[in-house]
Amino acid sequence: MSTQRTAPDLADRLHGGWLGRIAGNMLGKPVEQGEVWTRDRIDRYLRRAAALPLTDYLPEPADPAETAALRPEWRCCVRGRIDGSCRDDDVDYAILGLHLLETHGFGFSTEQVGDLWLLRLPYLQTFTAERAAYRNLANGLKPPLTATYDNPYQEWIGALIRADVYGWTCPGDPVRAAGLARRDAVLSHTGNGVYGAMWAAALIAASFTAPAVRDALEAALRVVPAGSRLARTVRRVASLHETRLPWDQTLATVAEETAGLGWIHTVPNAAVLTAGLLYGEDDFTRTLALTVRGGLDTDSNGATAGSVAGVRTGARGIPAQWREPLRDTVRSAVFGFDGVRISALAERTLRLATAGSHGGRLVTLSG
Repeated sequence: MSTQRTAPDLADRLHGGWLGRIAGNMLGKPVEQGEVWTRDRIDRYLRRAAALPLTDYLPEPADPAETAALRPEWRCCVRGRIDGSCRDDDVDYAILGLHLLETHGFGFSTEQVGDLWLLRLPYLQTFTAERAAYRNLANGLKPPLTATYDNPYQEWIGALIRADVYGWTCPGDPVRAAGLARRDAVLSHTGNGVYGAMWAAALIAASFTAPAVRDALEAALRVVPAGSRLARTVRRVASLHETRLPWDQTLATVAEETAGLGWIHTVPNAAVLTAGLLYGEDDFTRTLALTVRGGLDTDSNGATAGSVAGVRTGARGIPAQWREPLRDTVRSAVFGFDGVRISALAERTLRLATAGSHGGRLVTLSG
């Protein structure tokens, strides 16, 4: 069974996905250092600035002593100071993925992903698993060795943050989105690192048609191995949410169960993201706020949560305080894309989504 949506509706949802990703990234960027900015410390920061509940970008620090602990870019990311988006890899990879599909189409190869990195992405703007894979590419290695040779970051969050464009361009088709994300992810990741990318792409694709965000999460779980640690952790968060356990207690419980993996590993971050989406209850502001307040890799989690929430609400449904400071402008390290308009990126994504095998048709999710 299928349902048709008008082009303006799909266009608005895709625009919302881009805006949400960038806004969520900007929200989390000042406190992106999970071993320093714990959930408790983030809330203390907000409480001192009289910013709880959080309904806007982070405020400037009320305590000058906190300034040194913030990311150096914080002055460009806090409310009242934002004038367009800051450059960040969480947005660079969405742009690079868009360029990949425009250049090579949906039949792209993993080798072509690597070639585009070398052509368009500066080495020093890559981190952890991506930097290891980039170095391996430059040294002449081919996938899948690029992911496994001298790379201790194979299950970290990098591949997950590269997955959005595959969900955006496969609206209502989580299986196809996951397959595209996997082809990209294996350049640099293995195991739960790859599953995280597949799950995120499927989650975003499902968000176009799912009746509620819980349905999108369930659809996304179907594309990864049920016994994987990623799937078990996402299901654990969902089950705690069903018991009506408060958000902070859910995160505390799962943090104990995933202790030792580190703050950039895919699995604990997927838990924070899942909790933000479920307890956010399809409210854009609440979803971003809870996700970033959850800690760990705050800008990456905020970006993915914003992408999902933006797709679900559409650009017209995103409150002005998140949208307007971005000035419809993206800073990017991807060669040829710095200063591009967010609206232009959304239009290019729409062309891909409607030119794909579905011809713009959104497939209704079955139970």
